[in-house]
Amino acid sequence: MSDISHNDVVSATVDILKSAETVLPEDVVNSLKAAKQNESSSVAKAQLEAILKNIEIAGKSGIPMCQDTGILIFFVEIGREIRLDFDLEDAIIEGVRQATESIPLRPNAVHPLTRNNKGDNVGDGIPDIKYDFVEGDRIRITVAPKGAGSENMSALKMFNPTETEEIKRFVLETILNAGGKPCPPVVVGVGIGGSFDKAARLAKSALLEDMDKMNEFEKDILVDINSLGIGPMGLGGDTTALAVHVKKAFCHTASLPVAVNIQCWANRHASAVLGGDE
Repeated sequence: MSDISHNDVVSATVDILKSAETVLPEDVVNSLKAAKQNESSSVAKAQLEAILKNIEIAGKSGIPMCQDTGILIFFVEIGREIRLDFDLEDAIIEGVRQATESIPLRPNAVHPLTRNNKGDNVGDGIPDIKYDFVEGDRIRITVAPKGAGSENMSALKMFNPTETEEIKRFVLETILNAGGKPCPPVVVGVGIGGSFDKAARLAKSALLEDMDKMNEFEKDILVDINSLGIGPMGLGGDTTALAVHVKKAFCHTASLPVAVNIQCWANRHASAVLGGDE
């Protein structure tokens, strides 16, 4: 059996939720600082200064950087050499309940039809936990809180397989239609291929990629997005997006699904590793 316990996972879940909600990853902060440095619009620069001040206050005070603490998305990598003697999902859910009270988190999870809210960010299918099996003897748990403002402006389209040249246009149209609603400057995740649901999962996981590492295709889309002039908070400027990341999967010969998942400037995520040589 593994040395990892139920309580270890509960504690780690609370810790990474606290970190994700109050401290942005360094690459995200550096991207915002660079955007401020390069911004030509005084209004846009003021918005970026306010964002950076907000981040500073949240970190120093240990309070969430946004009142929308998000719907909770987890990515869990499980080492194939690990054997667990407890329910991993139950432990993560218990961690969410504890974090909701202790951080605290706004209770965002509601029944889709009745809108009933249990108050603990837990319900059927929520938190959303995605599992992958990897080599090794460790578990890596990553949480990525996702606010509704950005999530609601995301989009998915089933293209004709011959329409590969239309993908970039679709991404740009999605960002243009979103305008200032997702609290730009945004991070853009794009999923190409797979199936209807796989494309969306690719797009969401793309938001976790290193902000500084983009290939030429991604950089090309980023330049075009920033040429739209939407700018920070939709008030105009040079920086509508901080980064674009694309993930791909093989798909059916008669299909070409493309998903665009938008994240606000608060590209929140944090991870913990349990087991092995922690």
